[in-house]
Amino acid sequence: MMAEQTFTIKQTAEQTGISEDTIRYYEKIALLPRADRKDNGHRIYRQEDINTIRLISCLKKTGMSLEKMRPFLAVSADADPAEYPELVEHIRSHRENIVSQIASLQQVVDFIDMKLEEGRYRRDYSDESQDCVSEKLRGEPKSKPVSPVEMSYFSVSAKTGKPPASVK
Repeated sequence: MMAEQTFTIKQTAEQTGISEDTIRYYEKIALLPRADRKDNGHRIYRQEDINTIRLISCLKKTGMSLEKMRPFLAVSADADPAEYPELVEHIRSHRENIVSQIASLQQVVDFIDMKLEEGRYRRDYSDESQDCVSEKLRGEPKSKPVSPVEMSYFSVSAKTGKPPASVK
């Protein structure tokens, strides 16, 4: 029988992209179980620990707080989701919020693309004759349309110099 592979904290940090200090912090606040230790006192981690750290990292990237992660981390990876309907509903709701944020950010990207295209054409107008610019405009794809909501979003924030109160 082969012994289970273990990793040092440095190896674990390299594999997960999470700093050694952060891994220690996750242990301290009990998001991760206390690591086993070698005879010399050095922490050792297993693949299961690495998977848990990756899950924490993924949930953190979605904006979930460390406290809200606790219930998800308490459930084993091979558990039946049907046994945890509240957690399933919570993660679905969180997912919907993320999808909404992605859609909102895509609108921002589209708006920026449109502004960049306008800026390029303005520069073309000043550099070249009107006829050449007209030929260029006909040959290039048009920018994506921007909704009135997007326009109002940017025009309000641009006029006041403040970001909008909320992005939905």
